[in-house]
Amino acid sequence: MDAIKCLLERRSIRSFTDRKIEKNDLETIVKAAYHAPSAMNRQLCRFTVVQNAEVIEALAQCLRVKLGRDEGYCFYRPNAVILCSTPRDNAHGIEDCAVAMENIMLAAHALGIGSVWINQFKGVCDDPGVRAELNKIGVPENNLVWGMAALGYAADDAVRNFDKNPDVVNWVM
Repeated sequence: MDAIKCLLERRSIRSFTDRKIEKNDLETIVKAAYHAPSAMNRQLCRFTVVQNAEVIEALAQCLRVKLGRDEGYCFYRPNAVILCSTPRDNAHGIEDCAVAMENIMLAAHALGIGSVWINQFKGVCDDPGVRAELNKIGVPENNLVWGMAALGYAADDAVRNFDKNPDVVNWVM
């Protein structure tokens, strides 16, 4: 897919099918993530890929409890998630993860896979229940999760809003 077309057409998908994402596609998406720029090229982002439905549900459950969400909170039932984390002392952790998350979402779109950014881990990684789940899946103890991409093939009813507001640009020539 052409890069500009990919940038202009990618939208957040919040309704996924049950179709499994192939491992080679997940590997391509993660490769795009770790090729993202990072502050001073320190490359401190760590990526945790989860495709096990029970583990994804356990992650959603720990956030439901911590954040007081209802039983419907489930990351939109994705086929896979990729958590992006950095060491807590990385002064540019959120920025490094943001660039990597964009690469994840664009790579997924280029492969025909939908995505949506889940940001609820930000700020709650040190909660004992949340940290226990993060430890189970191998997120380094010293790392904060700045974002998580929920991935899957878009369901027919997935919202695809292509209208964007051009009034957000101020030209000074």
